[in-house]
Amino acid sequence: LSPFTFIYLFINIIHFPPVHTGQIYGGHEAVAHSRPYMVLLEQHTEDGGKKHCDGFLLNEDFVMTAAHCQAKSYTALLGVHNYRDSNGIQRISVKDTFPHKDYNETEFINDIMLLKLSSKANVSNTVRPIALADQSNGSLPKSCSVSGWGRNDRNSKYMSPKLMEVNVTLTDNELCHGKKIYCSEGEAGPGEGDSGGPLVCEDGKAYGVVSSSHKTNPDGLYVYSYTKIPEKMDWIKQIIGHNGKF
Repeated sequence: LSPFTFIYLFINIIHFPPVHTGQIYGGHEAVAHSRPYMVLLEQHTEDGGKKHCDGFLLNEDFVMTAAHCQAKSYTALLGVHNYRDSNGIQRISVKDTFPHKDYNETEFINDIMLLKLSSKANVSNTVRPIALADQSNGSLPKSCSVSGWGRNDRNSKYMSPKLMEVNVTLTDNELCHGKKIYCSEGEAGPGEGDSGGPLVCEDGKAYGVVSSSHKTNPDGLYVYSYTKIPEKMDWIKQIIGHNGKF
């Protein structure tokens, strides 16, 4: 790819509409509570509106999400499978937000944020933290998946009430390598506001944060990008260490 094409692709990232949560395309419904780390984030906006992002539980105090999922305030919903069924769901407001200090909102670089809950999550069979991949030897994980509550049809305007999941295969190309992000491509994958959810790979650990998606050209493939967690572990440990236990 030429430098111009490289810049064009990342400037023309799809911006996430404010009224939808994410889109899991080409996937299927997750087994209920098989991903107890998943968090549905209600984002409360300045105008009194509400939108959604995904997140995932790191410990009883902290949730990880994408930095571009910024809002005036948040409510974290834990223990959700079908959000229309409020039974067993923990609703906890967010006390503090920690977007990455070097987050670049134009190119979605360092698109990662930590949220400190106002009260501790009650860990149970349906609410449980996920471990983070803390080392990277430079090789790509072989088998990964993403999940979220969102449109499973590109023509639909409504989020799925139930948690959906899809398998993705990471691609190793110069564009993604240069940006120091993970990428997958194809029709199947996360989409617009499904941001902030985890890229979970074969060892059951979170390797990435769902960041953005774009098309290589009007008739081309969708490319999905994920912020690399192993490269952010020093920052993660610093934030949690100064503001709670890791």
